[in-house]
Amino acid sequence: MTQAARPFPSGRRIFGRAQDDPRQDPYQLRHKPEEPTVCPGCGAIYHRGRWQWGAKPEVAHHADCPACRRIADAMPAGVVTLHGPAALAHKDEIIGLAKNEEKAEHAEHALNRIMSISEAENAIEIRTTDIHLPRRLGEAVKRAFHGQLAMHFDEAGYFVRVDWRAED
Repeated sequence: MTQAARPFPSGRRIFGRAQDDPRQDPYQLRHKPEEPTVCPGCGAIYHRGRWQWGAKPEVAHHADCPACRRIADAMPAGVVTLHGPAALAHKDEIIGLAKNEEKAEHAEHALNRIMSISEAENAIEIRTTDIHLPRRLGEAVKRAFHGQLAMHFDEAGYFVRVDWRAED
């Protein structure tokens, strides 16, 4: 095959949606860690191409996982803000709901975590280490307490903001 007839001039073949996704998480490592690698902060294991939970191997490399790096830098990938007196009135229920959703997500996806839950002026704010958990949290609150839900994805970066307000 001549140089002009090659379908991929760079020699690199890219197929699938993941490669077409314009959102790039700046906390993901640029190179795959050597396997197995254990995160000293949370104990997650990089094995078979992803961070997951499992038994710690006897011999392993050590590197912080992207979620632990985000937590150390206090740089969330998602923020859920629950506005109004209704959110504050049901604060304990909402926090319990958020922790249950995190537990369900966290079992399968080791990097999807709640970083912090805080009370701001007339609102509750939940910060997460990924962009998928905030959507799940917002939808769970909407199912439980109804209200209005708005999601804003930053097209240029790796960030999502989810806002929930009770219906008046």
